Amino acid sequence: MAREKTPVTAAVRLLRQQRVEFSDHLYEYEEKGGTAVSARELGVEEHCVIKTLVMEDERQQPLIVLMHGDRQVSTKELARQIGCKTIQPCLPEVANRHSGYLVGGTSPFGTRKAMPVYCEASILSCPKIYLNGGKRGYLVGLTPADLERLLQPQRVQVAI
Repeated sequence: MAREKTPVTAAVRLLRQQRVEFSDHLYEYEEKGGTAVSARELGVEEHCVIKTLVMEDERQQPLIVLMHGDRQVSTKELARQIGCKTIQPCLPEVANRHSGYLVGGTSPFGTRKAMPVYCEASILSCPKIYLNGGKRGYLVGLTPADLERLLQPQRVQVAI
């Protein structure tokens, strides 16, 4: 089977522009498969596959939360830590509009709208992380140091 070419998404363009070393990981996307499927297909720990979640506060202001694939976000604790009344996931069509990506292919890099990024603090201690590259069935592997340099996320501890 011929190796598929790297998709050229807004995320890939940003990573290249910022001279970030990253690895390409294409896999067969499964609807509602989530990080369990991508971790299995890549042969990596689900804990190192990072979800990019588009959420909103009580004023409907969007934000991005980066979370380990095998953990959930405590929206109540996130709201408390960032000084909001409530946080909730965006509806898929709203998330698509804010990010410029389809849900299931949302990357924290190269989003249509600039949004604050919150990162589960323990993600930054993983040796290598895998995030969506801007297309369903496509992850990029990079170091947490590069993630931190590019996105300058606010660290939070909201994993459950």
